[in-house]
Amino acid sequence: MDSSRATELILIRHAPAITGGRLCGRTDVAADLGDGPAVDALRHMLGEPDHVWCSPALRCRQTLNALWPGKVAREDGALWEQHFGEWEGRAHADIPDIGPLSGQALAAHRPPSGESFVDLCRRAGPAIERAADHPGRVAIVAHAGIVRAALALALGDPAAALVFDVSPLSATRLRPLPGKAFGVISVNWTPQ
Repeated sequence: MDSSRATELILIRHAPAITGGRLCGRTDVAADLGDGPAVDALRHMLGEPDHVWCSPALRCRQTLNALWPGKVAREDGALWEQHFGEWEGRAHADIPDIGPLSGQALAAHRPPSGESFVDLCRRAGPAIERAADHPGRVAIVAHAGIVRAALALALGDPAAALVFDVSPLSATRLRPLPGKAFGVISVNWTPQ
């Protein structure tokens, strides 16, 4: 085991976003932290990480502060959610149906003026790897797309990562391995 790499990489999806029924990838909205017992249970379940990274999004910073008040995190713009371009801010009902795309086609699909999931993986992958290069337990508070991007690194396939459910206030745990590889410990882990 490489002692300079993290012993565990914990990716936490932010608390439910207050979106008003709109698609908010890069749209900066607040988190609904009204379920204090769920936040407390997740904090208890995870314990205190050695290092924390965070998306600059308000909903992620609020979730981080609720989980570990006063914990200093490294914000990284590469950890923003997927940019949905012209679909940003639209009601979910107003987003075009892209039909029954294959996994590969869905991962490569780019909304007008936005980025594809493959683009997101290319952007976020190096930041996820940088976080894993810190020793100890490393947490990243970010978005469902970032969690799936980390799973894409572990699986070696962005399309395969799109099948995973990533609930708000869930943790996905990866084990950094030699050669920038990752093992999957658990996905969509919630306190119950």
